[in-house]
Amino acid sequence: MEEINETPAQLEEDHKYNSLTAVKLFAMTSSMVISVNELAPFGKTGPTALFYLLLAGIIWFIPITRISGEMASVNGWEKGGIFTWVKGTLGDRTGWTAMFMQWIHITVGMNTMMYVIIGALSITFNTPWFNTTPAIRFGLMMIILWGIVLFEMVGIKKVGRVAEWLFAMGIALPVILLIICFFVYLIQGRPVQFTLNWGNMIPHELTGATLVAFVPFMLAFCGGEASAPNVKYLKKPSQYSKVMLALAATAICFDLLGSLAIGMTVPKGSIQNSTGFVYAFESLLNSIGLPGNILAKIIGVLLACGVVGELGNWLAGPSQGMFEAAREGYMPKYFAHATKRDVPMRLIVLQALIVTISAVIVTFSSGQNADFAFNVSLAATTAQYLIVYIVMLVAYLVLKAKHENLKRTYYMSKSKIWSMIVAVIALIITIVAFFISFMPAQGTPHNLRGLYVGTMIGMCLCTVILPLVIYHYHHGFKKKN
Repeated sequence: MEEINETPAQLEEDHKYNSLTAVKLFAMTSSMVISVNELAPFGKTGPTALFYLLLAGIIWFIPITRISGEMASVNGWEKGGIFTWVKGTLGDRTGWTAMFMQWIHITVGMNTMMYVIIGALSITFNTPWFNTTPAIRFGLMMIILWGIVLFEMVGIKKVGRVAEWLFAMGIALPVILLIICFFVYLIQGRPVQFTLNWGNMIPHELTGATLVAFVPFMLAFCGGEASAPNVKYLKKPSQYSKVMLALAATAICFDLLGSLAIGMTVPKGSIQNSTGFVYAFESLLNSIGLPGNILAKIIGVLLACGVVGELGNWLAGPSQGMFEAAREGYMPKYFAHATKRDVPMRLIVLQALIVTISAVIVTFSSGQNADFAFNVSLAATTAQYLIVYIVMLVAYLVLKAKHENLKRTYYMSKSKIWSMIVAVIALIITIVAFFISFMPAQGTPHNLRGLYVGTMIGMCLCTVILPLVIYHYHHGFKKKN
């Protein structure tokens, strides 16, 4: 297997301009992992949310991030992310397929984000028909999506700066305020929907409902591997594991307290996945004696802006990897083109078109049932991303079994056997969760269950087949490029 080694001068220049502290890496990765999209579904789960979050965070998320950190630190594998890691062990075709799936999975996930934006605005402006009228919901989605596409033209660097501010003001701040209001609510002795105890935190029956409830908790931790290529820029690479532990603890606390704030203060039947966050905020504020009607509208606008920032990051970030692949001939030459500000607009437009198609399918098939559209988008995003993790974990096992001699700056564990055992456990969990994700979410109407499963199968098949079809023609693309 060929290694690509940088010269000492190149390495010195890279570290000079890209050197990272542990705090900076933590901040970068937090903005990729922490979100509000799952808080309402978690709140519906009730007291078992604590068990699911700890299970997904400790047994799955931490091993995934440490595995990706080790793969990213292998000499010659620093750039290209999952494409390079998988290509190095499983071959060119599999590497391309993994990267393509990582890029395309978020196209469905963007629908979920836009549903949250529209749900927040529907409460803010007291316009529930935003959420219940498919044509209006779709029209608003297109305004949001294509507005962000136009904004991407200002350049990735500026988009990143704006997205960071929007994350801080529209995601982190509302969640922190929600948690503070929740503690005030508890201190005042207000009634709660359930209490936490050992008897109700751990699910006692292994039913379809309990299994389906667990899957979204894995999506809450997806994306942590995206920052792994930066491990080589850490002043102390050994700090990477501490950064990921801190991130896991922070994500668990945010998700747990945020979901409990919703689940313990709002009746389960009143929680809607797309509007649950703002609705719970208004209810909490009114309960503790503050003007919820007014303040919740401000929170709704902030939340919408924060999710818009997330959308901007997801449009800009993954397209960079695909742009490099297009330049290498994995896609038609047409897509190997960037603007004067180095923005791969043609790829971003392609991604937006795919989002538009998926939005048409999911939004109009769900009719007035906004929760169905949200649930199927969330499940499809999870299933597609889990395929990527399955491939990545297999690639890691091959790396440990056949290429342990390759030099790297970071190891998940000093023991090769222990590393492989942890990877196998993570792989089993990922495969099981993938198949469970096809089971309709709790509360799905019987007349929509077949559509739910059919949509999931169709989207996952497209995700797997499309990159293989494109790869079949890549030799011709390379010649033209």
